Amino acid sequence: MRPATATAAAVTTLIGVGAAAVAVGRLAGDAALRASPGRPLPSDPKVTVHATAAGQVALTRGFATLRPGTYGIEGPGVHAVVGPVLADAPHTADSVVRRLVRVDHGDLRTGARVRLTPQLFIGDPRTALGLDHVDVEIPGELGALPAWFVPGARDTWVITAHGLGTTREHPMNLMGFLHAQQFPVLALAYRGDPGAPRQPGGLGHLGNSEWRDLDAAVRYAVRYGAARVVLHGWSTGAAMALHAAAGSGLRHRISGLVLDSPVLDWEATVRALAAARRTPGALLPLAVRAARGATGLHGDRLREAADPGALRVPTLIFHGPGDTLAPWAPSRELARLRPELVALHTVPDAPHASMWNADPTTYEETLRRFLTPLM
Repeated sequence: MRPATATAAAVTTLIGVGAAAVAVGRLAGDAALRASPGRPLPSDPKVTVHATAAGQVALTRGFATLRPGTYGIEGPGVHAVVGPVLADAPHTADSVVRRLVRVDHGDLRTGARVRLTPQLFIGDPRTALGLDHVDVEIPGELGALPAWFVPGARDTWVITAHGLGTTREHPMNLMGFLHAQQFPVLALAYRGDPGAPRQPGGLGHLGNSEWRDLDAAVRYAVRYGAARVVLHGWSTGAAMALHAAAGSGLRHRISGLVLDSPVLDWEATVRALAAARRTPGALLPLAVRAARGATGLHGDRLREAADPGALRVPTLIFHGPGDTLAPWAPSRELARLRPELVALHTVPDAPHASMWNADPTTYEETLRRFLTPLM
C-alpha cells in the first residue's frame, strides 16, 4: 500500500472509531438521563429470593442485602417490605435472612428476582397509610401537575419532591411522621412522572428544569393558605429545592430546606449512572458532554443554586459516604462553609436516597428538631 493511501485509510479508520465513540457516548448520556420514575436505578443490583418463612425472607447475600434498616423489595408483580437482618436465623453461606414486614402486592416466591428500593409504600396516602388526602392539580409551565395534599393544622406546609428511580410514593415514608407533627404535606409529581406532562426531549435534567414545577407547587401552597413552606427533596428533588430557594419569585416564603442525598455535582451523577450501565470508563467524558448538549445542563447553574454565600434559609442535609450516585463531599463542604445555617447529618451504610431507610428513628428525630423552630 502506498504511503498516501495508507495514511488515508488510517485517518478514515480513526474518524470511524471517533464517530462510533461519540455515538456510544451520546447513547450512554441519554440512557443515564432517561431513567423512568419508579424504575430501578442501574446501580440497584438484582437479588434472588432463596426462601420465605413466617416473618422472614432469605435473599442473596451481598452489600445491598446486608445493609441495616428497612427497605422495600420489588420485582415483576410483587412489592414487599423487609426489616433488619436476622443474624441468628438459619441461612446458607450465600444468603442472608431479613425480617419480612409485609407483602403489599403479589406473591414473594422462591426464585423471584427482586431489587431493594427506598420506597416502602405503594398506592396513595389513604390506601397506604390511612391518611385522608385530596388529589389536586397544580398549574405548571408544561401543564397540570398531579399532587397529593394531606391537610394539617399548621400554616407551614412541607412540599416534597422525590428523586431518581422513585415516584411521589417515596415521600410517603415520612408522611405519617409529618402528619403527626401537624404539617400540611403537598407531595408533588413533576414533569416526566406518571400523570404529569412529559419532559421535552424525554430526558431528565437532574433538577435543572424540573425545579420550575416545584416553584409552581410553592405558588399553589401560598395561594391556598401556606404562610411559609419547607421544601423536602431527595436526590434530584433536593437539587430542585436548592434551585427554587435561589430562583423562585416566592423564595421569601421558603423558610427551610431538607436535602436528602442531594445531587450537587451533576457531572459526577451522570458519570455514575452511565458507569452503572456498563459504559467503558474511557467514554464517560463523552457521555457527560452528550448529556450537556442534549439537555443544556450547566455546572454553573447548580453551583449558583448551591452557593454557600447565597444560601439564606436553614438547611438540613441527610447524606453519607455510601452514596455512589451523588457524592457526599459537596454536602460536607456546604455544611463546612455555612455551619450557622447548614446542618449535615451523616448516615453511614446507606445507598442513594435511602438515608431514612438506614435508621428511621434517628432520621425522624433529627428532622423533628430541625422543623420545630420552623413550625
